[in-house]
Amino acid sequence: MVYTTLPCKNETNGCVMDAELDVRAVPKPQRHPMIFERFAALDPGESFVLVNTHEPVHLREEFDRDLPGSFDWVSRQAGPRDWRIRITRRTAPLPQVLGDTRAFVDGADADDPAGAVWRLEMSQRQLDANVVKLRPDEKIAAHAEPRLDVLLLVLGGGGSMTTETATEDVHPGTLVWLPRGSRRELQAGAAGLTYLTVHTRRPGLSIQPGPPISVIG
Repeated sequence: MVYTTLPCKNETNGCVMDAELDVRAVPKPQRHPMIFERFAALDPGESFVLVNTHEPVHLREEFDRDLPGSFDWVSRQAGPRDWRIRITRRTAPLPQVLGDTRAFVDGADADDPAGAVWRLEMSQRQLDANVVKLRPDEKIAAHAEPRLDVLLLVLGGGGSMTTETATEDVHPGTLVWLPRGSRRELQAGAAGLTYLTVHTRRPGLSIQPGPPISVIG
């Protein structure tokens, strides 16, 4: 990685020079995290020029998904060997409406896909969030999450949660605190069970759709 500065077109007027972030020699898996880290360090109105070996299409998609309305993106050089993009921070990260959880419940059918049907995708997030759907009478076997506290909100259907000492009915609106280390088993009822879980992000954490189901919750 190389940081340089670009000359102003009119230095006598005191213009601010852009830092240049050259990732051409950086291994590809490290590029996007490095670029987002550099962007996060900017104050509103500040910018840098990204130098890359190809048009950063997927990077732009990540910016559009994670930071809509918070950045400007201006191409300064488009190949043939190098690409230069001026990226400017317009604002601090903005709140986003992600959707309506009723969409996971209203009109749901027993044959709809099960497992993790939605997840929070922002690459620079500090939280993981998943909407999980169990089919009628499906069960997540008793398990314990040793590292993470989990908040679980039932969105649709119903069923039960069994702990080491009791079995509790759960229904839409039930909010459950699952402290790390606690054992629990989730059982869907006749209408299935759909719920949201939120917890601190852990690298590599994933929920796979379909049986056998193995999820945090």
